[in-house]
Amino acid sequence: MIHYKGTPDEMRALGAYIKLMRASETVLSEMTKHTVAASLTISQLGTLEALHHLGPIPQKDIAKKILKSSGNITTVVDNLEREKLVHRVRDTRDRRFVYVHLTAEGRRVVQQYFPTHVEEITRLMSVLTPDEQDTLAAICKKLGIGIVGA
Repeated sequence: MIHYKGTPDEMRALGAYIKLMRASETVLSEMTKHTVAASLTISQLGTLEALHHLGPIPQKDIAKKILKSSGNITTVVDNLEREKLVHRVRDTRDRRFVYVHLTAEGRRVVQQYFPTHVEEITRLMSVLTPDEQDTLAAICKKLGIGIVGA
């Protein structure tokens, strides 16, 4: 229940925001339980997944891809490198760029874990009908693009 007494537009926006954040936190909490079982964080899994699907990419692009700060992604990649799941290679033509590569072990981990990850996402999203999932995806995309473009 919203206790703030604003304009109708403010009340609508606040109500939608609160519901979006609560739903997001609920899904994130469930996914975190799932990734912890694989000894990974959500950010680590996102990094491994991006590298698996896109191939070696600059570290700064990983941050953009999984919506983390460059400082945060440095820690994520440091931890994955310590576990020998990734390795960094400085670009020989432009030393400002550091590419992150999956190791054989990193590829094995993501290939083993990703199908289970997809199953868990599918299970969590199954409370919505297929049409509702499509609508949610479209609304979230519109919101994200609208905010970034603002």
